[in-house]
Amino acid sequence: MGLFTNAFESRQVLTQKDIDAAVLHTLQSKELPSQSSKAAAAVQGAVVRVLAFAADPKNKNTDIESGVGTGVVIKDDGTILTNFHVVAGAKKLRVTFFDGTETEAFVVSVQADKDLAVLKPQKIPDDLEAAILGSSQQLVPGDVVVAVGFPYGIGPSVSSGVVSGLNRHFKSPDGQHMLKGLIQFDAAANPGNSGGPLVNTTGEVVGIVTAILNPTSARTFIGIGFATTIESAGSAVGLPPF
Repeated sequence: MGLFTNAFESRQVLTQKDIDAAVLHTLQSKELPSQSSKAAAAVQGAVVRVLAFAADPKNKNTDIESGVGTGVVIKDDGTILTNFHVVAGAKKLRVTFFDGTETEAFVVSVQADKDLAVLKPQKIPDDLEAAILGSSQQLVPGDVVVAVGFPYGIGPSVSSGVVSGLNRHFKSPDGQHMLKGLIQFDAAANPGNSGGPLVNTTGEVVGIVTAILNPTSARTFIGIGFATTIESAGSAVGLPPF
């Protein structure tokens, strides 16, 4: 009994100073994931590449790639949210999931005045998980946001920046609609990012990347991007409030 008591009593009792020192050592010796990388990892499995095809004018029996964009899975059944201008006029659509699964998709509904479209793929990966939808209501200028998508078809690519402003107005890429209530951000976005998610630091989707502003004729990013709020996107496609 004495041996047991001595062994028990000899165990070291950790003090708060010991715990603080261990935590400090971990922080100093291990490189922790950044906010942006954690946010991207949280949503990346729900991001898809969207390829649009049109009839080849030289051969009506052949389809050619006519555009590329991004989409985000918003339901476990594979329902995808993207921009209307990504799919407008396409004869055929093909989506590629994070695991490499490729399948054709068809348009379920569109809301052209918000530049939004909903797609349904013909098949989905077995382990597909939808993105977590957040709220843009808590955003303030300066908040970190991350865009995930396929600029020029390259990706999935990740860029990070901050919210530059809120409640912005911008004419839609087709020039026919004035988009309102947009999030302005400075995370790099280029053609191909359209329809992709804009997420907060916890990986929740707060917007759908919609357009970039460049006063020149170049279609490249100069630091001003716009995203439709997820609330506006959700109501446009018939999602319940969240």
